[in-house]
Amino acid sequence: MPIFLLLIVIEKIYGYSKGNDTAPLMDTVSSLNSGITNSVKDVLGISISILSYEWMVSNLALLTMKNSVIIYIIAFFVIDFYGYWTHRWAHQINIFWNKHAIHHSSEEFNLSCALRQSISSFVNLFTFLLLPAAILGVPAMVISIVLPLHLFLQFWYHTRHIGKLGILEKIIVTPSHHRVHHAINKEYLDKNHGQIFIFWDKWFGTFQEELAAVPPVYGITRPAQTWNPIKINFQHLWLLCKDAWHAKSWKDKFRIWFMPTGWRPEGFEEKYPIDKIENVYNFEKYNPTHSLKLRNWSIIQLFITLGFVSYMFANIATIPLPNLFLYGAFIFLTIYSTTELMDTNPNAMFWEGFRILFGIGIIIYYQDWFGLLAISEWSNYILMIYFFISFFITLYFVNNEFPDDYSMQYSK
Repeated sequence: MPIFLLLIVIEKIYGYSKGNDTAPLMDTVSSLNSGITNSVKDVLGISISILSYEWMVSNLALLTMKNSVIIYIIAFFVIDFYGYWTHRWAHQINIFWNKHAIHHSSEEFNLSCALRQSISSFVNLFTFLLLPAAILGVPAMVISIVLPLHLFLQFWYHTRHIGKLGILEKIIVTPSHHRVHHAINKEYLDKNHGQIFIFWDKWFGTFQEELAAVPPVYGITRPAQTWNPIKINFQHLWLLCKDAWHAKSWKDKFRIWFMPTGWRPEGFEEKYPIDKIENVYNFEKYNPTHSLKLRNWSIIQLFITLGFVSYMFANIATIPLPNLFLYGAFIFLTIYSTTELMDTNPNAMFWEGFRILFGIGIIIYYQDWFGLLAISEWSNYILMIYFFISFFITLYFVNNEFPDDYSMQYSK
């Protein structure tokens, strides 16, 4: 987290100094909050694999490979092949787009949007794509080491400040390639799904070079219209559920989930219209009006949340498992509340009240914040003071800075 934060700050300062700030403040805060939700979800292990890699390597391995550099190289290439296809299917199949839409939801392109990762992928169906590694006998431990490294290496190319990179453009995914991938221009849609190596796209017909005459426009064609990463994670799923409910034929109710991304039954665009960007060069980016005080408070809340998360990660081995899920629920409530405030949504008052009651309830019931008393005997008092301050600051913003009619603000 510190490394990612440092690089994001450096990008922000560099862009500002060059007169090309590609990281608007609230967009960046939203992206960082999304990264927090994803990391907490992963730590809590809220997902399952239908077919585990351990089972495949135990039952299907034809070779027994000793630990060596070549094993890690094989694992890296197989994981990248696996990543290409899961990424491609996430773009091309309706139900799988739900877990990936969050990553594309930013209407900017910067390092922080790399942290917009899913919390809605509860089931991994695609472990079978690691079959080549299992057959070769690559140990499960090697896969578990290489997977996060492979993910971290996808961070750096989410930037507009690096141009084309010569010969590297033919081998690896570069910022130029990935700008194409994140663009909603018709020339660029559903291209460049590679994660580390670009040759998968060239081999399987999904490669598109960045064109000087076609500047990329970023986001998703059905804009999220919120800074709340938890809402964004389930927007597409909610749309599919509604469309499946409204569909008259059982055929449409079933196939809507597996049709190409964006498909809806005939006539639904007129009968059940949704906001969709038709002209990528002429639409208004999501940007609610915020006072300087609200922007500053959003930053403060982000760093306080990072403090809560850092303590959770540092003490994960000593917090009992049921309590760990309580801690995770508190983090999710915190992010939901603070991003509702960023959306200037009066519902933020309800969510903040619920969050405060939840946090105070933990302290009263356990008489401790997950072992924090061992570090500071004042910890319970400090947390109580923070909760009350946060509640009254939220009350101030809702009563003094939010529009009287929230629905009118977004009906324009």
